[in-house]
Amino acid sequence: MKNVCFFNTVKFWGGGEKLHLEYALKFKERNYRVTLATSKDSPLAQKGYAASLLIFNIYAGNLSFLNPFKYFRLVRFYKKEKTDTVIFSSSQDVKLGAFSAKLAGVQTIVYLRGLAAPVKNSFINRILFKHVLTHIVANSEETKRTILQNLKKSVDADKVKVIYHGIDLKIFDGKIKPELSAVYQNRSGVVLGNAGRLTSQKGQNYLIEIANRLKQKNIRFTLFIAGTGEMRSALEKLIEKYNLHEEVVLLGFVEDVENFMHAIDIFVLTSIWEGFGYVIVEAMAACKPTIAFDISSNPEIIINNQTGFLIDFPDVEMFSGKMESLINDEDLRIRFGKKGRETVEKYFQLDDRITEFEHYLLNQPFSQPPQT
Repeated sequence: MKNVCFFNTVKFWGGGEKLHLEYALKFKERNYRVTLATSKDSPLAQKGYAASLLIFNIYAGNLSFLNPFKYFRLVRFYKKEKTDTVIFSSSQDVKLGAFSAKLAGVQTIVYLRGLAAPVKNSFINRILFKHVLTHIVANSEETKRTILQNLKKSVDADKVKVIYHGIDLKIFDGKIKPELSAVYQNRSGVVLGNAGRLTSQKGQNYLIEIANRLKQKNIRFTLFIAGTGEMRSALEKLIEKYNLHEEVVLLGFVEDVENFMHAIDIFVLTSIWEGFGYVIVEAMAACKPTIAFDISSNPEIIINNQTGFLIDFPDVEMFSGKMESLINDEDLRIRFGKKGRETVEKYFQLDDRITEFEHYLLNQPFSQPPQT
């Protein structure tokens, strides 16, 4: 394995794009020749150019795998760059890019699956997963379960390797300056934080309901929700309905997630599913206690009653009760936060996870400490 291509043509910036950039830079540090196949002018392309990565511009839509001209471009690209390993994370990319890689004779074709939703048992997916992909990596046990849910006859469970996402702790430790003005100028009481796209999947509507319950108990708090998305208008209406203008603040997009996590006291996540709750790990890296629903991959990250609380879905009354207990107990917040940080150091460090991934692709043994 010498010439590695990270293939991601998604036009917005999200967790998959962040992972591709981090992995590409780390592989470059490890003396691999790295190329980045991405959409022209995408955030990933801009960040890749800024990091002096080799960029190949291409876009893959849902039907791009039917476009012979894109196959021709990709096959020529793979052969020109002598690509021996190509890595994907989105379904439209993997269909076009993986079949092209197979035609070009690429030896290692990898799918990093981060979506905890079932894969359709279609003819093309059966061919792809059984005969084209050489390595399948899930970012959680929950994601692995959903991969196999409809494809058990096409994919051997042993072919799906679980490797968690990692986090660069130096980012959190090297710039601790909790000066996020939007938070510090508008805070009152204990500060609660949530970060994620404003979508139905992220369930911020539950947070508004929980905030209403806390207000009814005369608890002093401020809830900051970082993110943009199609649910903003609906959330604003809920805030208006419960008269929570002073307690709930929609921050919009926050680029400096590290300082956001340092600026809050408790991180809360009400997603109805997560492939891998990366923001939970970010909060734990900043020594913050976490609360989330006991669904999908959340219990693989949060140790209940040690780093935070896992709540039965969709019990907002239980959720608000656990939030109240953390709001009223600073010592408990500190204890959970310290244990959370220790958990990240043990299981979710970026270099360790990339080493595990690298060893998996090279068919080399890797020793992982047992989960407690």
